[in-house]
Amino acid sequence: MHRYRSHTCAELKTGHVGQTVRLSGWVHRVRDHGGLLFIDLRDHYGLTQIVADPDSPCFRTAETVRGEWVIRVDGVVKARTPETVNANLPTGAIEVFARDMEVLSAAKELPLPVFGEPDYPEDIRLKYRFLDLRRDTLHRNIVARTKIIAEMRRRMGEAGFTEYSTPILTASSPEGARDFLVPSRIHPGAFYALPQAPQIYKQLIMVSGFDRYFQIAPCFRDEDPRADRLPGEFYQLDLEMSFVEQDDVLQTMEPVLRSVFETFAEGKPVTQAFPRIAYDIAMRKYGSDKPDLRNPIEMQDVSEHFRGSGFKVFANILANDPKAEVWAVPAKTGGSRAFCDRMNSWAQGEGQPGLGYIFWRKEGEKLEGAGPIAKNIGEARTEAVRQQLDLGEGDAALFVAGDPKKFVKFAGDARTRAGEELNLVDRDRFALCWIVDFPFFEWNEDEKRIEFGHNPFSMPQGGIEALTGQDPLSIKAFQYDMVCNGFEIASGGIRNHLPETMVKAFEIAGFSRETVEERFGGLYRAFQYGAPPHGGMAAGVDRIVMLLLGAKNLREITMFPMNQQAYDLLMNAPAPATPQQLRELHLRVASPKKES
Repeated sequence: MHRYRSHTCAELKTGHVGQTVRLSGWVHRVRDHGGLLFIDLRDHYGLTQIVADPDSPCFRTAETVRGEWVIRVDGVVKARTPETVNANLPTGAIEVFARDMEVLSAAKELPLPVFGEPDYPEDIRLKYRFLDLRRDTLHRNIVARTKIIAEMRRRMGEAGFTEYSTPILTASSPEGARDFLVPSRIHPGAFYALPQAPQIYKQLIMVSGFDRYFQIAPCFRDEDPRADRLPGEFYQLDLEMSFVEQDDVLQTMEPVLRSVFETFAEGKPVTQAFPRIAYDIAMRKYGSDKPDLRNPIEMQDVSEHFRGSGFKVFANILANDPKAEVWAVPAKTGGSRAFCDRMNSWAQGEGQPGLGYIFWRKEGEKLEGAGPIAKNIGEARTEAVRQQLDLGEGDAALFVAGDPKKFVKFAGDARTRAGEELNLVDRDRFALCWIVDFPFFEWNEDEKRIEFGHNPFSMPQGGIEALTGQDPLSIKAFQYDMVCNGFEIASGGIRNHLPETMVKAFEIAGFSRETVEERFGGLYRAFQYGAPPHGGMAAGVDRIVMLLLGAKNLREITMFPMNQQAYDLLMNAPAPATPQQLRELHLRVASPKKES
C-alpha cells in the first residue's frame, strides 16, 4: 500500500465497504460521543468520517489529535446505518473504522478557525492565508477559478486562437495607470516596467504575421484597490486578430464568453444575443457605460413637459441654459410618498439639493399624480409625463434637471438606487451586452485640453478624414466594451494601424510626432513595414470569476491577495531593500519629506 494513501477523502462509496484503506489529510473536527470518537478527515478532494472506538489499537492516538493536525489513518470501510447517512456528503454513506493512525504533523493553536468559516478580521485572514485557503468556500472558489480559466483556454483553442507569451520586463506604457518600475543593475539609472497590458506586444504579433493570438496575461498597475480591482496585479484573457472589422471580433468572442458563463452559471439564464448599445444611448438610458440590464428602469428626456411650466425650478433651468434637460427615472411600484421621500433623502446625502418626484394614485375612479411637481405643472402635463413613461397606479417618476453632462452620473446612481429599493433587479441571471461607439476624444475641463477618451491605439471611425475634417469631440472610435450585471468585463477595439493616422490622433491629444516616435517607437516603426488591419480585446479574468462565483470581493477568488493598503501581510511585502541591493542597483532612497 502507498505510504500515505490508497484513496482520497472524496472517493469512498458503498462499493468500497469491507476494504482496508489508507487515508491522509487534515483533521477537520473531532467529536467525542461518549468514548466513541468521530474524526472528520479532510483533503483537497473532500471529507471522510473516521470512527475510533476504545477497542481500536489507535484509540489512544486518536484521543490526542486536534483540529488541523495532519494524520494518516488505516481502517476498514463500513456502511453507515440509514439514519446516520449524510446525503450532503459524497462519502456520506460510509465511514472508516480506524485500526492504525500516525500523526504526520501537529498544529499549534489556530489563529483563525477553519471549521465553520466564521467571519474573521481580514488582516488575520491574509496574514494566515494558508489557513484561510483551507476553508471550504475559499478553497472551492480557487479550484473553480482554475476550471474557468481552463474553459477559457479550451474555447479559445476551438475558436482558432493560439496562445503566445509576451515579456514581463518591458518599457513604460501609456495605459492610463502608474507603472511598476524595475531598476536595471546592468544599465544604471534606467528602469524596466512591468506591463500594464500586453497591448503593444500583441499588436506587434499581428504585424509579425501571426493571427488569432491569445494568452491569460498577468498585468501590473500601481493603482488604488477597489472591491472589483486588486492592487498590483490582475489577469486578463488577452487576444488579437488580423484582417478583421469590429463585427468580426464581436461575433467571434460573444459565443466564447457566453459559453464560459453558461458552463459555470449553475442554471442561471445567460443572455443569448448580446444587445449592442451605443455609448451615447447607454448614458442617456442608464446613466452609465456599464449598465446593469437586470434593472428594467430606462431613463427618458421629459424636458418638453416642463418647458414653460408652473414648476419654475425646472422651467427656469430649461429657459436659461440651452444645454439643460429634464430626465425622468421611471419607478414602477414606487408610488408612495414614503419611497419618494427616501429617494429624496438619499439624493441629499449624495450632495444634491433633492430629487423631484411624482407618484400616481387613484382618487375614487380617477388616476391622478401627487406631489409638489404634479401640483405645479398641472393635470395635463402630469398625464403627458405618465403616458410617455408608461406608468400607472402605484408607480412613480423621479426627476433631475440641468446639463446632462454634469448630472448623468447622479441620474444613473438614482436609477440603480430605485431599482434596488423597489427590488426590481433580477439577481438570478447574467445580463450581458456590448457598449459600442465610444467617443474617441474627450475634453479635460481641469486642464482645458482634448485627451483620448479610451484606448489611444483605437482606430477613429472615419479614419484620417475624420481626424482632419471633424470636430474632434464628435469623432467616435471603433472601441467596444462587454458589460455584465453592471461590471465592465472586457474592453477592446479595432487598432489604428496606419502610421500617419496614428500620429494625427496623438497630435490632436497634444503629443508631437517626435513624442510618438520616442514613446511608441517599436509600434510606430512596425507600422512602416506593412501592418495588417487588426483588432482585439481583453477580458478581465478576475472580474468574470467573481461574477460567476457570486463573490463580493476579488480577494475571495484570489489565492494570495494583498490588503486594501497594497500590502502583502503573508510575505511582508513591500519591504526595504538592503544596502547591498541598493548599491548593486545604483540607487539611493530619498525618504518623503515630513509635513511641517
